[in-house]
Amino acid sequence: MDNLTHSLVGALIGQAGLKKKTGLAMPALIIGANLPDVDAACFFWLDGVEHLGFRRGITHGPPALVLLPLILAGLLWGFDRWQTKRGKRPEARLPVNFKWLYLLSFIGCLTHPALDWLNVYGIRLLEPFSSQWFYGDTLFIIDVWLWALLGLATWFSLRREKRGGEWRRPARSALAVALAYIGVNGAITHSHERMTDMSAVGPTIASPLPFAFWQREIIIPLDNGRYRIVPEYSGPSEEPGEAYTLGDPELSYFCNLEDIANLNSQARAFLFWSRTPLLERSENGEVLLHDARFYDPRARDRFSVALPNVKCEPLAEPSS
Repeated sequence: MDNLTHSLVGALIGQAGLKKKTGLAMPALIIGANLPDVDAACFFWLDGVEHLGFRRGITHGPPALVLLPLILAGLLWGFDRWQTKRGKRPEARLPVNFKWLYLLSFIGCLTHPALDWLNVYGIRLLEPFSSQWFYGDTLFIIDVWLWALLGLATWFSLRREKRGGEWRRPARSALAVALAYIGVNGAITHSHERMTDMSAVGPTIASPLPFAFWQREIIIPLDNGRYRIVPEYSGPSEEPGEAYTLGDPELSYFCNLEDIANLNSQARAFLFWSRTPLLERSENGEVLLHDARFYDPRARDRFSVALPNVKCEPLAEPSS
């Protein structure tokens, strides 16, 4: 999920009452909820789409979820001591307890992969022990309804606290409603992925849409590297949008994806990340590698790889 959602979840957990466990509890929860995204630093040394093969991996796996909170707790504890020595420590701050700082940082970190798992992008939950991708297909990566719920609840809880009222209950209620919302979306996805198509050669993917949370874009894998896309699908009781097909069957037939992965680091990283790879030819005849989950000709630099040196052509007939 996006970092605003991660931050709001960390803040709401604090407003639910955990922020009273130790000084600097809110920074531990909010920063901890975003900490696994330190892998975004890979943009400084990776080119093109190579980041797709690195993100949501090593910093989202079990060892990192133990070590990153420890580092964060140590930094916060050291910051508190530094402020104390300089006489700058706020008087209203609660005493800092290192054990609680670590526990809250750990809780914040755990919420991160749990939320990242919910979309179609995927996450490698077991890295470095396994590079398998896991997909929840439950929420769009930026869910405005979740933003509204979490944001309003955080504001209302803080406002109540400032006025001396009961401030924990709004946060706890919002977290419960958020979990129910996620559960409903999971059920919607599950029901849509049961959509039957006799031509399918693999599992159907129900990709959540940005605003209409009750709708899904259905991705049905066909033979020869093609995918049938059913946009804005609301279930069998309503008429879905007009379906269309992605992928060039001739390219898929004459091009081997394993061979393409060996061409360069860009293609290798893309195919390592890709869940629904497909090949198409651009207007100038160039072979392009896409992913059906994020197919958008306008987003070529982000979710596609140009393969200028690849020739996917039928073998020439021998001359007589």
